[in-house]
Parts: sequence; structure tokens; C-alpha cells
Amino acid sequence: MFSGSLVAAITPMRHDDTIDFEAWSRLIDFHAAHGTSGVVVGGTTGESAALTDAELDELTARACERAAGRLQVIAGAGTSSTAASVARAARLSRLAVDALLVVTPAYVRPTQQGLFRHFEAVAQASAVPVILYNVPSRTAVDLLPQTVARLAVLPRIAAIKEAVASMERIEQLVALAPPGFTVLSGDDATACEAIAHGARGVISVTANVAPRQVAATIAAALAGDTRRAAELDAHLAGLHEALFVEPNPIPAKWIASRLLGLVPPGIRLPLTPLEPRHEDTLRRAMMAADLAPE
Repeated sequence: MFSGSLVAAITPMRHDDTIDFEAWSRLIDFHAAHGTSGVVVGGTTGESAALTDAELDELTARACERAAGRLQVIAGAGTSSTAASVARAARLSRLAVDALLVVTPAYVRPTQQGLFRHFEAVAQASAVPVILYNVPSRTAVDLLPQTVARLAVLPRIAAIKEAVASMERIEQLVALAPPGFTVLSGDDATACEAIAHGARGVISVTANVAPRQVAATIAAALAGDTRRAAELDAHLAGLHEALFVEPNPIPAKWIASRLLGLVPPGIRLPLTPLEPRHEDTLRRAMMAADLAPE
């Protein structure tokens, strides 16, 4: 059900911290026109920690309306509180979304049983499929493959975004998962390799600024054309790396604003604008990817 290049979308913000909903509509059109399979609303790259429930609801509703069947809409529903995640899942799944993305609870470091019960409760509250999201580098907790296997047989738990850049991890997840459960890469730099090991696509940061190129790369990998996928991905390798010279989504928002003119330059504290010393790095990475602004 979920495959290809799905973008972990940035949230357009003005200098005064308000959300630019007109720019948001343009972003949805931009991705629909450039081969993106789906858009994640209010994920990590969308500054989920800084969004209010009302803002997330409006971003999601507008994305559903604008996408109009052209690409899938996945809403970020995870928080560090099970009760809050359950409430958010129940609310967002009443919108016309295709799925919810639910990250492991950050900071609290639950046990594997705690993670199982957390996701079980969220899935029970949701009216749409749930995509698990494992990103230990941010949350300080690792959703292990054995726990994923237990969760994968539950109703509505349909996929995982795995951000551990390990092919052993991808192989374990693919081997343990039941038929119909999808593994998606959460790491642009190793996404093609993950697909060769059984993943079905990527939820991408790089697609924010290079959607057509990421979509073509992932399509080649899914078609089994490893040589073509490697050639395309080689052009993006520097960009995959440069987008993390500062914490995500700072670099992606700078490129989208300053180089591509897609969004205003706003970003919410505690994130701060890109340090000027990194600007040339991002410009060079875009040029290497043949994405220099005209």
C-alpha cells in the first residue's frame, strides 16, 4: 500500500512564526507534479514538536483537500504520551488521510513491552492504517524487530519507517513481518540498499528539495535496476549528507526558501536559522545534484 518516494514534508513558516498555508498548498502541488508518492504532514521534518494540535489538524485537512488523490497523505500522530497519541490518532484518522505515522515515544525510554502497548493503543484508536516510526538517534529508544513482528499482526498496523541505517535491521524486519506489512527506509543515504534488501520505498528528507530525482532513484531501485539506481543516487549523495550539517529540517528549509523560493524562511524555536558558514556547503551539494537554481 505504501511505496516509492514519500516526503517528510517541511512546514512553511513566516518570519513571525505563523504557518503560510498558501505556501503549503504550493508544496503539495510541487510534490504531486514531481513524482512524490505521498506526503507526511507534521513529522519530525515538519517540526512536529512545535506544532499545535489545531495547526496539525489544519495542515492535514488542507493537504488532503489539495492532494485530491494525486498522492497519499500521512499525518504524524506520535507523541511521548500514549494518551495524547491516542487522542491525536482518533482525531486525525477522521480526516481523509491514508495513514498515520507514529513515532516511538521520545525521552521516556519505555521497555519493549511498553512500546508494544503504546502502539497497540494508538492502533486501536485509529480508523486508518498506522505506520510505525523508529528513529533511535532522536528518541533514545529502539523499537526492536521482535517487537515490530508482534505489532505487525495487529489490525491497522501496516508498515514501519525504519531509520536505523543497517541492512541487517532491514533484513530482520522483512523476514519477521507477515505478508502485507511494508518496510520503508527512513534514511535517504541507504534507501536504495534497503530496497535491495526488501524495503518498498523511503520516507525522505531529500525529496523536500529534489523530489523528481529521489522519485526516479527509488523507482529504479524498486524495478531492480540497481545500476541505474546507483547512478542516480550518486548525484544525490552529497545532498543527503549536506541536509544534516545542522539538525533537520534547518538545511532543508534554507534550501527550499533561499535557493528554490518554495517557502518563506521561518523556523520555530528551539530550531534556529542556518548558520551562514554552511550556506556554501548546501549550494555546492545542490550543484552536484544538478539542482543549481536557474
